[in-house]
Amino acid sequence: MEYLEEIRGYSDLTLKSYDNTLLEALNIIEITEEKNSTTFNLMPYRVHIASLNSKTISKKLSAIRSFTNYLNENNFPVILKADDSVKVAKTLPKPIAHEHILEAMEKAELKEKLVLVLLYTLGLRVSELALLKLEDISENWVRVVGKGNKQRDIPLLSSTKELLDDYLSSFSTKKFLFEKNGERLSENSLRYTINKLFKKISLKVTPHQLRHSYATSLLGSGAPITDVSELLGHESMATTQIYTKLGSTLKQQNYTKAHPLCEDYE
Repeated sequence: MEYLEEIRGYSDLTLKSYDNTLLEALNIIEITEEKNSTTFNLMPYRVHIASLNSKTISKKLSAIRSFTNYLNENNFPVILKADDSVKVAKTLPKPIAHEHILEAMEKAELKEKLVLVLLYTLGLRVSELALLKLEDISENWVRVVGKGNKQRDIPLLSSTKELLDDYLSSFSTKKFLFEKNGERLSENSLRYTINKLFKKISLKVTPHQLRHSYATSLLGSGAPITDVSELLGHESMATTQIYTKLGSTLKQQNYTKAHPLCEDYE
């Protein structure tokens, strides 16, 4: 649980849910000790929770997967059986209010501030930020390598470029923008940086929420959804619509501008 709180930045409610799920599941699933690994057969547990809605089942299975991934990463091999995914409706992360982001920036040290600003002004996935190379940054653009090694170019604000220059004059890096001991900084380290920074203003925030804040801010200010979709690196505009959850106000504004009859009744 300490790993989930400190490194992954999970909320108290999520931590409690994970804890309850693991305590429940470990008493029901079939655990078989083998020579080089342990097998968790989830079928008895899936039967036990079968009457719950798909979203709840998916969350419970996700908690078990996270636990087994943690065990595997810490040299305790675990194999999952009956681990088929459950299809659920896509949900949206909660965006962070602009004023809270400004408040966090005021409390941030140089490196923390740059991590926050890049996530918020470029709309990056944390994996993309971890892979960002010095050679990918020019005076006005940042080239991002996204899912499937697809590249996209994102405009770089002049204020962000100034912050980058300040950072590079204070920190020595060879290949990647964020490094430690000559190696690129891990995604978990970047998540922890954001989690630790927003704790200073009593908030729990993830990098993905900042990406969502970037998208909703652009759409809320009238940016075309086609442009936002390209900036986010989405293959389909439908993904952008789900991801950004267009507000009813913006929809009404677009409708009023687009439909020819609206002008006749104004």
